[in-house]
Parts: sequence; structure tokens; C-alpha cells
Amino acid sequence: METALDGELTEHLAYEHSDRDGKSVTTGANERNGTRPKTVMTHVGPVTIDVPRDRDGSFEPKIVRKRQRRLDGVDQLVLSLNARGLTTGEIAAHFAEVYGAKVSKEKNQTGVHRGQRRAGRGQVG
Repeated sequence: METALDGELTEHLAYEHSDRDGKSVTTGANERNGTRPKTVMTHVGPVTIDVPRDRDGSFEPKIVRKRQRRLDGVDQLVLSLNARGLTTGEIAAHFAEVYGAKVSKEKNQTGVHRGQRRAGRGQVG
């Protein structure tokens, strides 16, 4: 997720993180300005991510928008991973790897069941 957010900022600034040729504060060019932590709620609980910032504050991320507190697509992701045959333990390991969030198998199983119920009501997708 953080990699995707960084990619959005790269597109916004029109240069790669390591490519600073011709980009300086004296020319008035917008630049990267570190990250800020943001906690979003998922079906497995709160997850903290680092959202990149730019100097003039014009960067508007699309994946996790400003003031967004809930990550809705995570439920769909868990259901999709389960449908592809991943066990709840494998999904929990995936979340730990990708989001840095430790998720118990029990919470993950609850999320899978919730997603299946929502899918049955036509609410997922």
C-alpha cells in the first residue's frame, strides 16, 4: 500500500524519488517532504501506514484519500484471497507482510465469513 502511495506521489511530482536533477526549492519546484503516519480501520482492526507528503501540500492520494479513516477494499481483498484457495493463516501472513499488521487467524476467519455474507447479499464488488 505504501509503495502504491509513493507511486502516486511520483506521478504527481513527475519525477522519481532518486531523480532530483533540476528539482530544487529555489526554483519553486514541489518536492517530497517525508511521510506522515495515518491509522485506517480495516475489518481486522486498525492499521497504521506511512503516507508520503509533498512540500506545497497539493498531493491528494487516491488509494487512501485525505481524511479517509476506513479502508473498504480490504474486505474484498480477503474474500478474493480466500476464493483463490489461501487459508486464513496464509491471508494473515500476507497482511503481516504487506501492511505490517499482525492479524489473528480468528479475526481473519471472521472477515472471510463477513465478506461471504456480504457477497451473498450482492454488496461486494
